[in-house]
Amino acid sequence: MTGISLKKKEEEGQEPSDTATETIRVWDPVVRLFHWTIVAACTLNLFILEEGKYWHRITGYVVAAAIVIRILWGFVGTKHARFSDFLPTPSRVMEQILDMIDGSEKRYLGHNPLASVMMLILMALLAATALTGWMTTLDAFWGEKWLEKLHGTIANGIMVLAFAHAGAAIVESWRHRENLVWSMVTGRKKA
Repeated sequence: MTGISLKKKEEEGQEPSDTATETIRVWDPVVRLFHWTIVAACTLNLFILEEGKYWHRITGYVVAAAIVIRILWGFVGTKHARFSDFLPTPSRVMEQILDMIDGSEKRYLGHNPLASVMMLILMALLAATALTGWMTTLDAFWGEKWLEKLHGTIANGIMVLAFAHAGAAIVESWRHRENLVWSMVTGRKKA
């Protein structure tokens, strides 16, 4: 929403909360497709598909391809897709934590610093899982129990962090009175 339309609403005597139904585009199709591809792939590989079998491996390769695309998109994509928009520096993370504690937390259209940390950790773990999964198919590592254990441990770490991420999205949706899960479906957030 532009400053002009906000000013017009103020002149008409409407409160800022009256504009809550107006939205702006935040998450582009590439970001949303990446997110939901990862959700589907993790659900399949963690809970449905048999470990190490054909469709488990294919799903892992899809994840690897999605990560490569998302990393590239992080440099050339739209504003909120770019890493430069949400790179979580230690000072930004501490500022958000302190603001949360004292109740003066800013609203972020894109990823907030803590969500950025979570996203980057999840991407790194997904890449490590794809790499270790691929390595188990190589002759050099065939049957290596340490590698299979590492692959499974990283995958379990993803599961724990994914549940934490989903829980945080629900809590933050409640705290900010904005359905963050739905915004990752539609790509839109409150203006």
